[in-house]
This record gives sequence, structure tokens and C-alpha cells, in this order.
Amino acid sequence: MEKTADLLKVRVQIFGARSRDEFDTAFAAIAKARMQAIIVAEDVVFSNNYGIVAELVIRQRLHSIGGKWFGDSGGVIGYGVNYLDLYRRTAYFVDRILKGAKPADLPVEQPVKFELVVNMKTARALGITIPQSILVRADKVIE
Repeated sequence: MEKTADLLKVRVQIFGARSRDEFDTAFAAIAKARMQAIIVAEDVVFSNNYGIVAELVIRQRLHSIGGKWFGDSGGVIGYGVNYLDLYRRTAYFVDRILKGAKPADLPVEQPVKFELVVNMKTARALGITIPQSILVRADKVIE
């Protein structure tokens, strides 16, 4: 991300929070640094608290993107792996193993199906215009 940011002449700064209790401190630092946008990590601390994080993002009027459920929880954009597709692929591999295939002989796969969620309600509240080219590609648009 930092290499791409350098190419685009965009400043990247990391603000961490290891628990829900550290969110207020992290967002105070984000406000002090006058950040305009935030990428919310898709880890347990944040994904278990996407609704709270979305409220903080909206309060600070930040453009935001996070995992798929972040958009569902109030963030501007959510983008991530389609877990239903992953579960189906997992079932395929379990079936192959139960039928005698050796796990070491099975290929390693990367996710191939992703979902894009655009929360227009939040975007409008923040005065963000989402290009039509993004909206037509979205799997879900929240009005």
C-alpha cells in the first residue's frame, strides 16, 4: 500500500487499535492528523466492531473502505471475499479428501470471487459522489 501511495503522491499513516477500548484514542489521532480517508483492516478487532467503527468514521466525515461487512455496517464501501463461495470450495476439498485424495496432492487455491458493497446512504450523508461505473459493478448498493 505504501509503494502505491508513493506513486500516487498520497500520504499513508497507520493508526492502530488492539481492542475496542483503543478506538477513541486512534480516532482522536486520526482527527489530529487531519486524515481524509481510512482503510479499515479486516481483522477480528475491527470486523467484530464494524458498526462502531462506521459511526466513528461518519462522525469524522472520513471516506472509508473496509471488508465486505463494513459497507453493510455503515462504512462507505465494503469489499472482500465472497465467503459463501469459499465455503463451497471448502466442501469440494472435504469431499475429495473423504473420497481418498491426499491433501498434499490437492492444489492450493486463492479466493476468486469478491463482493463490492456501496453504502449510498452513508456516501450521501458525507457528500461523497460515487461514480456510476462503481455502482453498476457493485454486488450490493445500500440506499
